[in-house]
Amino acid sequence: MAKRSEEQFNEDTWRVFRIMSEFVEGFETMSRLGPAVSIFGSARTPRNDPYYRKARQLARMLCDRNFAIITGGGPGIMEAANRGAHDVGGTGVGLNISLPHEQKANPYADIQMDFRYFFVRLVMFVKYAWGFVCFPGGFGTLHEFFNSMTLIQTGKAQQFPVILIGRSFWKGLSDWLDRKMLHNSYRKIDPRDMGLFHVTDSLRETVEILERNNVTTYGLVD
Repeated sequence: MAKRSEEQFNEDTWRVFRIMSEFVEGFETMSRLGPAVSIFGSARTPRNDPYYRKARQLARMLCDRNFAIITGGGPGIMEAANRGAHDVGGTGVGLNISLPHEQKANPYADIQMDFRYFFVRLVMFVKYAWGFVCFPGGFGTLHEFFNSMTLIQTGKAQQFPVILIGRSFWKGLSDWLDRKMLHNSYRKIDPRDMGLFHVTDSLRETVEILERNNVTTYGLVD
């Protein structure tokens, strides 16, 4: 038993150095990026899906306004956003994650990084983004959305735009947050918290919201 504890200690010690190396590489690479928007959505979105086309078009529009695009580096919505940046000669970043069933990186990101640890990757999404855009997605997309809500609500991140594209997809969640978490007998959030995100179908409105967030400081609070 003591031997196992010693092995675990040594393994955890080396894990700290692996984590540090991912942070250092990420900070060195992403700090040169400039204003950027993180775009999330399902890896399962096919290329003929309307939301794939919307994500691609949104990335084009943002790059035309000198934003870089940050995605999770995989297929689906992530590919669409990196592809849109590629279409207009913009900068697209793919922050790929190593998974048991390997996620194949899409070929459109100019800057490719591979992460072993989800939480290091999460920091890169938030620290270097002026805003989040979430297209319809699964648990990973919801993770990014609720992570941003928690960071903004608690003051651990500067308040930045969080935009959910696709009213028909997000309306159920928005209604549940309002009906269950805010009202009725539960009251688990503040009325102001419902204003931390915006639901829309309009790409133009999305771009306008992001452009209005023309601030000199953004990302995580030290």
